[in-house]
Formats: sequence, structure tokens, C-alpha cells
Amino acid sequence: METPRMPDDQPLRRIVIVGGGTAGWMTAAPLGQLMGQGEHGARCEIVLIESPEIGTVGVGEATLPTIRFYNRTLELDSAEFIRKTQATFKLGIEFKDWGHVGNRFFHGFGEFGPAIQNRSSVMHWLRLHGLGGMDSHEHWSTATVMARHNRFVPPDGDVASAANAYSYAFHFDAGLYAAYLRDYAMARGVQREEGTIVDVSVRPGDGFVTAVTLADGRRIEGDLFIDCSGFRALLIEGVCRAGYHDWTHWLPCDSAQAVPCARVEPLTPYTMSTAHGAGWQWRIPLQHRTGNGHVYCSAHISDDEAGRVLMRNLDGAPLGDPRQLRFKTGMRRKAWDRNVVAIGLSSGFVEPLESTSIQLIMDGVGRLIELLPDRRCDRRLADEYNRRMTQQYESIRDFIVLHYKLTQRDDSEFWRYCAAMPIPDTLHHQIELFRQSGRVAILDPDSFAEPSWVSLFLGLGLWPQRHDPLLAQIDEQALRQHFQRLRQAIKQTVDAMPDHGAFIDRHVKAAAMEVAA
Repeated sequence: METPRMPDDQPLRRIVIVGGGTAGWMTAAPLGQLMGQGEHGARCEIVLIESPEIGTVGVGEATLPTIRFYNRTLELDSAEFIRKTQATFKLGIEFKDWGHVGNRFFHGFGEFGPAIQNRSSVMHWLRLHGLGGMDSHEHWSTATVMARHNRFVPPDGDVASAANAYSYAFHFDAGLYAAYLRDYAMARGVQREEGTIVDVSVRPGDGFVTAVTLADGRRIEGDLFIDCSGFRALLIEGVCRAGYHDWTHWLPCDSAQAVPCARVEPLTPYTMSTAHGAGWQWRIPLQHRTGNGHVYCSAHISDDEAGRVLMRNLDGAPLGDPRQLRFKTGMRRKAWDRNVVAIGLSSGFVEPLESTSIQLIMDGVGRLIELLPDRRCDRRLADEYNRRMTQQYESIRDFIVLHYKLTQRDDSEFWRYCAAMPIPDTLHHQIELFRQSGRVAILDPDSFAEPSWVSLFLGLGLWPQRHDPLLAQIDEQALRQHFQRLRQAIKQTVDAMPDHGAFIDRHVKAAAMEVAA
């Protein structure tokens, strides 16, 4: 039998990234590592175009633990990365006044103890809580206990114990991170071109982008174009007309104001999110300053008043005036269309309530590398990419909507709207499944896991009416003794840890720098 012939190989010759900032350089760095300058010359040219005239949003300073795997893939020196980006450690997010005024809970990174007979520890805790005599589930989250005491050391990965039952992410200066990755990418053959795009050429027939023209007349051709142009979506919308799913009826906040303030003590190892009358405020501690912002719905508060709310809730001296941002929550109907792939804000935007913006950049780049096309850009690759990105965006959307929907606040029109608004069927299923049975449905394995959903459900006051009947097979007293031992082990572990700020000063303190607004 004759072996079938493989089609002619058409490898990519040049990839053009349109836009710099966090999205552009997070895209360029792994592509440069994999496809850039090799021992025998460039395997595939990678060109990044950024304009000094166009600013970046630059408020994405908090991350999720997967940022560590991205950095590790690039083989970055972890201590150098922290120093170069003025980073601190993040064990989770503290929520204040969400659910009801006076409420305070923590979404920590990690489990609530080891699984017991193939059921998560927190499900057994729920059973005991229903029987009475159990303190808050947060006492069994190592990350939460660490955060409450401002303690930090990296987890001990060698021993299965409270000393490694948590994870962590980073707070960092997004502008410094982009600059750090720019140097990394250019050292691996990525070419940087400075200029403003004034024209885009497309191929007759199939509409593939063939080149972009800069204001000075330079024409840059390419086989694959990655749109990292932010909210402008220069290629994916301006040329491809991919369309947009508008989610503002579920996530009505459409504005933000951001301002840095001076660092204050103690240096906390967590993000803080405080709900206000028409939105919420973030607080992100870095080594050299604290990032702050007020995300709000302009239909329920004026820009002037939103700015006043932000400024009077700072805990350090402001380092400038608030910077105004506008956005529309949602996502592109296609993040990959023809030979254009949108990554970052050009592909969609979900407000930064759970620090997902950089996560979506990482996953967008990772999936592109996994499904990297040749010059033909087979539509089936684009379909699979779009399917997976849509699934992740929608799962993150539902997780964010959950914060608003499970509110008992009725002190403003904004919160009354959130409590009454219809929600996606997928989220309704997840809420009711937990309410009725204590089970958690994970609809996207690449998004938030069971401990995160449980933290939000319980933190916002949603308690299951019934429990898994298999839980009753374990002796109650033996189970209580297990939880008592586990809590004591967590306490002893955390008590032995250094203060977060002291750990940074000793191991990864950044050089002093002049702070600009």
C-alpha cells in the first residue's frame, strides 16, 4: 500500500505582534524562547510593534498562582523577577462589605486540608458545622491563616503537611514586568519596531492580513498577526469585524479610576477588595507603593463622586491624581479569526475582581502555542482555540457575577439591581447545586477550582440545605479530632513563619526607586 503524501509544508516565516504592554511582551517572550533566534539564525521572525504615543491600561498588578508556572517555563530567576518588578507575595483576596455591610471573608489559594475518603475536606467540615460546634472554615485554610497574621514563606514542596497546603501568586508593577519581559524577548531574537499603525493590508478573497503600514511609511509583512492592541482591538475588530458579546447586563460596572499611594505598614500578603455603594475598590501592596482603584457603574455614581470615594479610602498619601478608565465587559465572538489572534484586552475584558486579566493572557498565549498553525491558519485550529477561550471566559464571567448576585445589600440602587438581575443558566446551576446538595460543579477545569467556589459561596452566605450522604459513614468524633489536629498543625506552622515584609527584606528586597504616578 502506498504511503499517502503529506501536504507541502508551509511554516510560519514571520509573526507580527501588534501592541506592547503586558499582553504584547507576555506573548513575545515565550514565542521568542521557542521560535526566535537559534544557533543557525532565526527559525521564525517575531516582530513586535508598539507606539510611544499610545499608553497602556497598566492596572493589572495582581495575579493568580499560575503566573509562577509561566515564569518557570521561561526559566526566569524568581528572585530577580521579584526585585525587577517591585513584587510582593499574594496568598489570596480579602473581601470587605461584600454580601452585606460589615461582612469580611477571605478567598485563599489552596485547599482546606487533605481529602478524606475521596471527598474534599471542606465537605466534611460542612457536615460537622451543621451538627454544631465548628469554627469558621477559614481556620483550615493555611493561606488564610497566614494572611490574617501577615506571614509568608514559600511552601515546602517535599512534605505533605500544613507547610505546603497553600499556594501563592504575586503583586507586581505591570509596567516593570512588561519591561522585564521585553528585555528577555529581545535577547532571544524578538525584534521591536516603534511606530503607529496607519493602514492594514488584506489579501483579496480570504481577507487574511498581509501587512501593516506605519506612519513613517514602513511596511511590515507577516504570516500570523497577534492583536495585543488593547481595547482598540485594531485588527480583530477594526479589520476582521469579529464582533463582541456584551455582558454589561450581568456585570454593569463600566468605569474605573486608579491611583497609587505611598506604601504603608504592615506589608500585607494579599489583595483587598472593598465593596462600595456602586462598585468596589482594590488595594494592591507593592514594595515601593500601593496600587488602588475604584471600579464602578457610571449609571449609579458620577465620576467626580467615584473619585472622592477612592481618595478618601486610601491608607497612604496619594502619589498623583486618579486616572480615568472606561470599559465594556464581554468578549470577542472570535478571538482567532483568519490569521489574526487577539490576546489580552483586545480579546475581551472581565473586571479585575479576581485578578484574571493576566491569567487570560497566559492561557491565550499557551493555547496559541499548542495550536500554532502554519501559513494556512487552518480554520479548525481557530475553532478549537475559540471554543476553549470562550469556555474559560464564560466560566470566569460566572465566577465574577457570583460576587454580585449573592448580595444581601439593599442600601443602593446598584446593589438592588445586582440582587434582582437574571444570571446565566450555567451560574444558576452551580448556585442551586451547592444550595441543594453541597456539591460544586466545575464547568471549566482551566478556571477556578472547588476551594475558590466554596470560599465565595460560604463567604457570601450561601449554605447547603443537604449534604452528601456518604459523609455520614465517618465517625463524627474521629472526624472532629482530625480537624482539631489539622487546625493545630496549621497554627504551629504559621506561628513559625516570618513576617511577610521581613521575608521580602531579607531575601528579595528591590532596589529603591523614584515613584511616579
